[in-house]
Amino acid sequence: MLAVSAVFAAVAGLGGSAGADTRPASAAHPLPGVLDVSRQLRELEISYRGRIGAFAIDTGTGKTISYRGGERFPSRSTFKAILCGAILAKARTADPGLLNRTLHWTAQEVVRDSPITERPENIENGMTAERLCHAAITVSDNTAGNVLLKQIGGPAGLTRYYRSLGDPAGRLDRWEPQLNEWKPGEKRDTVKPASMARSLQKLTVSGALHPQDRQRLNGWLRASTTGTERIRKGLPPNWVVGDKTGGAAGAYAPGSDIAVAWPPSGAPLIIAVYTNRDDPAAAMDNSVIARTATLLARGLGRA
Repeated sequence: MLAVSAVFAAVAGLGGSAGADTRPASAAHPLPGVLDVSRQLRELEISYRGRIGAFAIDTGTGKTISYRGGERFPSRSTFKAILCGAILAKARTADPGLLNRTLHWTAQEVVRDSPITERPENIENGMTAERLCHAAITVSDNTAGNVLLKQIGGPAGLTRYYRSLGDPAGRLDRWEPQLNEWKPGEKRDTVKPASMARSLQKLTVSGALHPQDRQRLNGWLRASTTGTERIRKGLPPNWVVGDKTGGAAGAYAPGSDIAVAWPPSGAPLIIAVYTNRDDPAAAMDNSVIARTATLLARGLGRA
């Protein structure tokens, strides 16, 4: 399989660092289409006055495109897709019955942005791990994320799961909502787009999960309601997309989205896009993530 990956900062006049894991398609002759994507992403970064980290995989050919794919970005709520993969794996291999087990929390444990778990009836009765995963992914419920994290050993447990997927960089250090506090140079609660895309590929397309569990995770991702203006917006409307977003509120407006996208024919694409602004008071623009997704798909010759 051909691996297409470009050191975009090396393209004439671009400057900056594209990350240690990026390499030209060949030592002397990167593909013209990849170079065009790199220039357009750099132009988008300049106009956005921020930073874009992106990685895309054509799972049929093995081709990849990377832009700052080896740099660290705050994971924000994108970690919840990997978290629910860990829950599915544990239920399958070490804790039968976990998905159908009712888990409980108190009103005092409810944190902000928890539209499902803050409901009085759910606090009183609890929810199964399966329903909590659905809430964590489809509406990015933060308390659901915390309750599920407890089932795998907390943030350290998720970091171990990253490693089990072959990701040497991804880490979770704090709980919701503290993990959302980020500033440039912060390493806590960060991921690299290339590694995150590879992990998502293993969970949604490859063999990291049992086929039934892979199907369940993909169903949750397709049912997500938070990403309609991000990667989904940047791909053709007849594609089926499952995604998990990371919030954009807070200093430097870190906004992100990771997705598996099925075109009408051919193998799915895996896309990971992470962004932040240079100005700590600036707001995020979803269209930057959507535009990045469009460029990545075109660069792989799929849109």
